[in-house]
Amino acid sequence: MRINVPYCFIALISLLTCSVAATEIVKVAKEQRKLYPRDDYIVSLLELALANQPYQLQHVPVHPHQQRTLLKLSQGDVDIHWGMTSPDREAIATAIPIPIFKGLIGKRIALIKDDRQSDFTAIDSDKLKQFTAVQGHDWPDTKILAQNGYRVKAFAHYKAMFTLVSRGQVDYFPRSVIEIQDELLEFKPLGLAIETAHLINYPAAFYFFVNKEKTALANALQAGLTEMIADGRFDKLFDDYFAEGLSQLNLAKREIHYLENDYFTNTALLQNKALWYKK
Repeated sequence: MRINVPYCFIALISLLTCSVAATEIVKVAKEQRKLYPRDDYIVSLLELALANQPYQLQHVPVHPHQQRTLLKLSQGDVDIHWGMTSPDREAIATAIPIPIFKGLIGKRIALIKDDRQSDFTAIDSDKLKQFTAVQGHDWPDTKILAQNGYRVKAFAHYKAMFTLVSRGQVDYFPRSVIEIQDELLEFKPLGLAIETAHLINYPAAFYFFVNKEKTALANALQAGLTEMIADGRFDKLFDDYFAEGLSQLNLAKREIHYLENDYFTNTALLQNKALWYKK
């Protein structure tokens, strides 16, 4: 027996089938380490920026070394990751030139042993340069500090860097103001503390990086982020995650040590005040 199916029903099924077929899986890097609120913020920002776009995000586990993950972008194993920008990194993948953390990734406070505040309180920049900092071996920050005459010990293992501070093998671990409090909670049993008198400040930006083959995805992400900045959702999300913690760090009362960053030369971006932290 022949069943007459209404044309409108056939059209609806066809539309749904096309919608499903048009959805593209986007592989998002997920570092295999303890994730912090800053990581949740980035994922939320990414999801909002790509909302109503034909993409389905799929989180792919990756090694917690930024450079290795960026190389995976060029190999097609990952479609989106994020990290501090540098010329080398922008050669590997398509950088979305919108600072995810409003430039606060370049505002650094030292994690120190909890009995060493007196060693730091009254020192100037010249004295601070004589202390030894620890940084990741593949981080742009390592080169930035060295470029400005700071002593830096490069190390590969993230957790071990906190241990080096606690054992007195290095003097301090400069951390961004948007991550230092969460890391202190995690590693406080090692006898660490947030240094209270100083702020290292250099121009820097955390970007989303997209596989160079994914031009449409990169364009959609940049358009989504731009729209969020224009309608205020970017600022609101940022403040929801970070405003309270930033207010506790007394940034305005710290002695600021200004550093140059030869690896960040986008002067036009720096002049766009809407993209940077203003408080």
